Amino acid sequence: MKSVILIVIFFLAQINAQHLEEFRAVKLTNVDSNVLFTDQNIADAMDYLASKGINVVLPVIWNGAWTLYPSQTMLTLFGREIHSNFTGRDPLRRVIIEAHRNGIEVYPWFEYGFAAWYSGGTPPFGGHILQKFPDWAARDSDGNIASENGFDWMSPIHPEVQDFMNSLIQEVIANYDVDGVEFSDRIPAMPIKGGYEPYTVQLYKDENNGQEPPTSMGSSSWKRWRADKLNLWFSGVREIVKSYDENIFVSSSPSVYPWAYDNYLQDAKTWIEEGIADHFIPQLYRYDYNSYLYELNSAVNLAGQNKDKLFAGILMNIGVGTNEYVIDTKYLLDAIAANRARGVMGEAYFYYEGFKKMNGFLADTLAATVYSQPAIVPDRGGNPRRIKAKIINEDDNDALKTGNWEYYQMKGFNGGILRTSDRNSYTSITYGFIVPVKAYYDIYIYSTPNTTWTKNAKYSLRGVDVLFNVNYDQSDLKSKGWVYLGTVEADSGYQTLLSLDNSNLEEGKYLVADAAMIMINRKKSPDVIITSVLDKKKTDGFPADFSLSQNYPNPFNPITKIKYSVPSINNENNSDKTKNTLTQKVSLIVYDILGREIAELVNENKIPGIYEVEFDASNLTSGVYIYTLKNGRTIQSRKMILIK
Repeated sequence: MKSVILIVIFFLAQINAQHLEEFRAVKLTNVDSNVLFTDQNIADAMDYLASKGINVVLPVIWNGAWTLYPSQTMLTLFGREIHSNFTGRDPLRRVIIEAHRNGIEVYPWFEYGFAAWYSGGTPPFGGHILQKFPDWAARDSDGNIASENGFDWMSPIHPEVQDFMNSLIQEVIANYDVDGVEFSDRIPAMPIKGGYEPYTVQLYKDENNGQEPPTSMGSSSWKRWRADKLNLWFSGVREIVKSYDENIFVSSSPSVYPWAYDNYLQDAKTWIEEGIADHFIPQLYRYDYNSYLYELNSAVNLAGQNKDKLFAGILMNIGVGTNEYVIDTKYLLDAIAANRARGVMGEAYFYYEGFKKMNGFLADTLAATVYSQPAIVPDRGGNPRRIKAKIINEDDNDALKTGNWEYYQMKGFNGGILRTSDRNSYTSITYGFIVPVKAYYDIYIYSTPNTTWTKNAKYSLRGVDVLFNVNYDQSDLKSKGWVYLGTVEADSGYQTLLSLDNSNLEEGKYLVADAAMIMINRKKSPDVIITSVLDKKKTDGFPADFSLSQNYPNPFNPITKIKYSVPSINNENNSDKTKNTLTQKVSLIVYDILGREIAELVNENKIPGIYEVEFDASNLTSGVYIYTLKNGRTIQSRKMILIK
């Protein structure tokens, strides 16, 4: 076998660049925004935000006293499982799919908090929650439902109210693969006028030798007692969340301190000092830079030694029409510069629509300047919790097809789709994925439903020591976009995790094939570390990564070429002159589809550079072959097809 190697070596000094860690979050609302109202809007929004450098989204899932996900708690208590605007859908699940597909973390946002209803000060008060459970109401000293800014409140001190909110939080973290939970200015919180409801009054008397609560709602001791009760609940929430997964962040974006404490009993100082919140994101929502800077400095002082938990809430856009506010570009950039100058490594924006204002000018400005480098979420140990999904399109080389497929001009994930009506000969498509690390992965297919498609598409899912089939109805018009098939444990390297065939195809129907996708399942793989994650920009003349390229041509007969790159090693025990040229032991081996070694193309020490090797398969038969690159720490594999 003839082997020709071309070597390109670079002789520039290496800069050891680590991953940038910044919190870049955007709030997604169901008010003055249409992003959550269709699955396509959600998909487009996640693609857009990812392209602008955003790494976290905070989608509202509790607003208007209804959930924005199907809730068994709400169905049991109030006869409806979801907000009426979202009946028949699950916006939260769709946000998670599309955000994780783009490597974006998701923190469901309990925006409504302990508010029960927005009456606007006009009867009837309390809405459906307090109408059914009047004892849940927070009340002022006159016995009226405690209301502030038009919102009627539940009592966050009442145990049944706490249990109700806890059940919503538990539903979310138990049923969804989330990365955090987000609480804001109404949770934990209660208007300062509240606390005079019978349960709270009796509890206070029990703990204070029978004394009645102070008549002055602003009494310092009365404020402290009520705030401590809210803090105790919040601490319990943290325990609930962390019992599911220590890696799920508890995030809080209260109003500014001490105003929030004096008016809503939000004790952010304690949340920070006692470690209740992993993230402290005060709403520094000010309309000019000087006012913002004042609140930023106050927040930095409040955070003290816990400044690594502090990120800045920035008001980017609010209102509509003549009452609309959009942040000035200079103010936005100056605010971020002020954050970084004070060691505040991130922002959370209210809200998504601001990114689209002025034809996306604000978002484009961020992407071209302060967010030009990709960043991972801080406090993840220097590695991401999410990476972009691995997607194989039906026409990719890693989608191996047999039988009689035809291209069909119908919009799929990326281009058209494939279809077949052949029931006489075996027709299949097998998807091969480069799996970055051994873990559990969710497997999805992209659905383009049509009434003429089969109801019996047979998908086979393969993992470590497991093979099972899933029968999927491709004609189901309600299932459009990414559809979850199942979860498997997969080894790292090249793995054929999914296949589709025509075994169950009905007469007169079509079997269709489009893209397939895998994403890491963090509920089953909470502590798996993925290190190779970002689109690194070269910081020296050497290759940024140890990487293996697709062979060319592919398919081939009988000769093809394979390129691979060897990066420089940063070894602190070596001088600057030598550490850039340390050699690595590299092997490049070809295997057949059964895993038998066919050829050893490389097995020697290599200095940093880009290499190309020629593979001559004259003595082999047609088929699929796998080539694997190793350097002792990393393994990468790809598939090539020999056709004679």
